[in-house]
Amino acid sequence: MATYKPINPKTDTLTLGLFGFGTVGKGLYDVLHSTPTLQSAIKKICIKNADKKRSIPAEHFTTDANALLYDDSIHVIVELIDDAQAAFAIVKTAMQQGKAVVSANKKMIAEHFEELLALQQEYQTPFLYEAACCASMPIVRNLEEYYDNDLLQSFRGIINGSTNFILTKIFEEQLEFNEALLLAQQLGFAESDPKLDIGGFDAANKLSILLAHSFGVIAKTDDFLFNGIENISLQDATVAKEKKYSIKLVANAKKLSNGKLASFVLPQFVTPKDDLYHVQNEFNAVTTESAFADKHFFKGKGAGAFPTASAVLSDISALRYNYRYEYKKIHHQTDTTISNDFYLNVFISVDDISKINKADFEWIEEWHNGFKYSWLSGVIHADKLFNSNWWKQPGVSLILNPDAVIETIEYKKISKRSLELAGVV
Repeated sequence: MATYKPINPKTDTLTLGLFGFGTVGKGLYDVLHSTPTLQSAIKKICIKNADKKRSIPAEHFTTDANALLYDDSIHVIVELIDDAQAAFAIVKTAMQQGKAVVSANKKMIAEHFEELLALQQEYQTPFLYEAACCASMPIVRNLEEYYDNDLLQSFRGIINGSTNFILTKIFEEQLEFNEALLLAQQLGFAESDPKLDIGGFDAANKLSILLAHSFGVIAKTDDFLFNGIENISLQDATVAKEKKYSIKLVANAKKLSNGKLASFVLPQFVTPKDDLYHVQNEFNAVTTESAFADKHFFKGKGAGAFPTASAVLSDISALRYNYRYEYKKIHHQTDTTISNDFYLNVFISVDDISKINKADFEWIEEWHNGFKYSWLSGVIHADKLFNSNWWKQPGVSLILNPDAVIETIEYKKISKRSLELAGVV
């Protein structure tokens, strides 16, 4: 095992070992060659397929990970691959060898957060990952450094550029979901296997990371509600337009009056007064609210080679000045925990009304029963959603209404005859 050696910003040149030469890796290579003042250079690039044709000479590449991990002249490992387990093995070995690490792998970080935290403490090696959340938008460092845990009340935002691009195309160009997804893939905003994006897994992984830096909560994606956009239809968009809403996939973390945290990633109707309403295409945005600073709004490109590479570059630059996350909110947190003890005001559309588990609702406010497309709005306890999956089945679309979180309720009575006439019961 080696010891991490702090960098002298005046004299040291950062020598990098890069894992992965896909969209972001190639973007980083190009960006580094455009910023010579950073005094950083890639010595070697580790790739999986040596036979694949690439835009730079073959001598830059190797398939031997150890050639980077055990090279004492390489100070920083930059991990930009799409395999979470392989990425963790790379990052772990790099830290054990006394190398700083920069990563963009949100799945790996979310799944191994506690282990990565322990590795940083044991080997005293910096591990930075701004690019893992919201690409070019510097949200991790802002949450880490600026907002005191006691003062931050909430953050919510669009943290997946691929899904926002798809939803924009459904709204603006009336594309069907599959058409919008294909376009996102063609433009490089969605992977050939887009399940991580459209299923909400990518946004959930990012929320898991952001919870640690905002509220000091270490949580896996299984600890909170999340879903994606794959069941949202053009008919849902039509209903939204009639109500003068848009639809966004929104990550939410909000302190409840009991001090616990409501946390989830779900599609949501947003109004024109909402800052998120005007965030289009591959852009990400986050709003924060704190006790004294009130509201802040961050916006930036959340997908694409150069926006993501710029965040990687920012972390590399920060390493020159020996920056590292201190995780103050984790080490000094009070008793903040995630809770599902609240209610949500939701819109649910279905291709068959029998798919709705009506017994789960506290009450139903509005409904429409049509041929192969029915919908209702009502209030449901979050725990009922957390402990069931009927709302995730094909043909069912759950979208939060604006101002969705309700802490306490006053019960409303709806006559059984009204529900019968609506076809709900």
